[in-house]
Amino acid sequence: MNNKDQYNTGDDVCNIKVIHEKPMKRAKENMDQFSDETYMELSETFKLFGNPTRLKIMTLLSKEDLCVCDICELLNMSQSAVSHQLRTLRGKNLVKYTKEGKQARYSLADKHVIKILEIGLEHVLE
Repeated sequence: MNNKDQYNTGDDVCNIKVIHEKPMKRAKENMDQFSDETYMELSETFKLFGNPTRLKIMTLLSKEDLCVCDICELLNMSQSAVSHQLRTLRGKNLVKYTKEGKQARYSLADKHVIKILEIGLEHVLE
């Protein structure tokens, strides 16, 4: 398979020298409703979803609130490694925690995080 076949670039080339003004205007208006800073923040958020360990942690937390020791046991990872990933996820408001005595129970920050996970998994499993 050559690169052209792999990326299916043969059929999606516009050979007509016509500018599609109305669709371009609508697309640009849609894009321009968000600032460059918003796109940067979204990009940084999606980068966090690019790590298999963080995805596993978020998948666990999508069903149950768990403490660090639970996550460590389930993923067979050290506490420092799991804590590091949780700190990273907390920094982008993807997970939150509540204190229970000396322990902290982690959960996903909101329903949007669950939706992103669900939609991503649906897409890759199609």
